[in-house]
Amino acid sequence: MSKKIAMIFAGQGSQAVGMGKDFYEKSDIAKEMFEKAGQRIGIDFKELIFDENEKLNETAFTQPAILLIQMIAYRLFKDACPSVEATLFLGHSLGEFSALCASGAIDYLDAVELVHQRGAFMQSACDSIDAGMMAIVGLDDEGVEKVCLNAQKDGKKVWPANYNQDGQLVVAGMKSDLISLEQAFKDAGAKRALLLNMSVASHCDILIPAQEPLAALMTSMIQEKFSAPVISNVTTKAYSTKNEAIALLKEQLVKPVKYKQSIEAIANDVDIAIEFGNGNVLKGLNRRIAKDLMTLNVSDMASLAQVSEEVCI
Repeated sequence: MSKKIAMIFAGQGSQAVGMGKDFYEKSDIAKEMFEKAGQRIGIDFKELIFDENEKLNETAFTQPAILLIQMIAYRLFKDACPSVEATLFLGHSLGEFSALCASGAIDYLDAVELVHQRGAFMQSACDSIDAGMMAIVGLDDEGVEKVCLNAQKDGKKVWPANYNQDGQLVVAGMKSDLISLEQAFKDAGAKRALLLNMSVASHCDILIPAQEPLAALMTSMIQEKFSAPVISNVTTKAYSTKNEAIALLKEQLVKPVKYKQSIEAIANDVDIAIEFGNGNVLKGLNRRIAKDLMTLNVSDMASLAQVSEEVCI
């Protein structure tokens, strides 16, 4: 009996200089995808990703770079294992767009343009304010939510943004408000409250201005071609229609990413998860969320060969 597989994709923060270089140097398909993606949005992806520069950490450039490497990894895997089909697709934040692309609902070049624009919309919504994000470590979800709720009652702009695993929740909002709450989180039991190197506040009300422009772009790009359902970051439930994708990804901009809850929801429905793209961030999270869920990762040609040997029929 064939294994049930979740194809998964990480989000912003998984980028690194040099990611995907092994693919580029050893695969003509990877070279072609680099070139076509660069032509599509006017970016030299080889220079952006392989050379030390500040742009790779700017949201509008980070997002298409991550998605491109993930789609190359996924394409090479599918070429190596054409008979292996996903039971479902799942991504973390930006990774949900890669999941949508892998499902066939959007062409990878459209997806590169879409997330490039998504990043620009997000940055624009935060340009006139000092927005940021903070990782809260060692405090349960309810404790973090309580501090945020009390702060909102005092007029502060801070919200839970990423439910990554037990004891690790990222909050977003005004940087000054986040800094002012550092002691409150620690008094509630947090081991650390670490301000992240982010210039945007993802998955909170600050991004409301980005919702309509993003929805308009998605309407012109997403198609009714889902090879398998995608799990929503917002609801933790599966969707497989264009209208659902547009509505849920629009909402995802201002609602928290429920990654932990999503993995808990699918853990008994799949046998293996395969993470595509740079690093193994989600593999590490999965190990702590659902230790019995085997998670593999495809991040270079060597890991591609290993995973192909493991799952190819």
